[in-house]
Amino acid sequence: MSTTTAVPDLDDPSTDPFDVARAAADHIAEATGVAGHDVALVLGSGWGGAAELVGDVVAEVPTHEIPGFAKPSVVGHGSTTRSICVERPDGSVRHALVIGGRTHLYEGRGVRRVAHGVRTAAATGCETVVLTNGCGGLHISWRPGQPVLLRDHLNLTGTSPLEGATFVDLTDLYSPRLREIARQVDTELPEGVYAQFPGPHYETPAEVKMAGLMGADLVGMSTTLEAIAARHAGMEVLGISLVTNLAAGISPQPLSHEEVLEAGQKAGPRISDLLARIVKSL
Repeated sequence: MSTTTAVPDLDDPSTDPFDVARAAADHIAEATGVAGHDVALVLGSGWGGAAELVGDVVAEVPTHEIPGFAKPSVVGHGSTTRSICVERPDGSVRHALVIGGRTHLYEGRGVRRVAHGVRTAAATGCETVVLTNGCGGLHISWRPGQPVLLRDHLNLTGTSPLEGATFVDLTDLYSPRLREIARQVDTELPEGVYAQFPGPHYETPAEVKMAGLMGADLVGMSTTLEAIAARHAGMEVLGISLVTNLAAGISPQPLSHEEVLEAGQKAGPRISDLLARIVKSL
């Protein structure tokens, strides 16, 4: 006769968020039959099709059933976490954890929820995480559908996933080694700096101009907090953005979520194939 162990409440300030991540990892291991994973993927707008191309799906788990996760509140964001068997070019096999149901800061669930996905991935054994997103571009030459490697970021959310006196070096947060592997797959991949705003409203033209003056090439509403949490958890980070629209003030057209989804759908097959080839090479 089995007994159910109570899962610590992630929203309780006295709870260690890593305890919840370990409970989530245990749930994933039991539900998938895979004891450990090697690489994690967080698929943003436009990137969802990559899961089918990365490898063979071993098991699927409704993300909201995993401790610490909730159902996604944004149209176009996945709600299933998958365990995938990946065959590398040298014939070796790795296990990828594709996390569906990313939580964004603007959903109001707290920064712990935002970081929970990557912390869970680390607890499953992942040493590498690939963070993707759909974003606005600041360069006219980067048309919708352009993938861009992240070389650095600006966290403009006013918060951090780290708590207390936790000091983490973010030099080379976006791994030069992994970026080089990605460029070997596609030699024409450009690099840029991603600025995360809190959202959910899109940035004003003045805010986009400010971000550009600060060094940003891309603007969006995800990724940086997850990247910080992933580094703290000991993972190597690769970030890839999909330009889904020109940012406010750069584009002559009003911005809309429908535009983001449409651009992602059009670019989906091409960028999914690119991401699958990169993951197989990691």
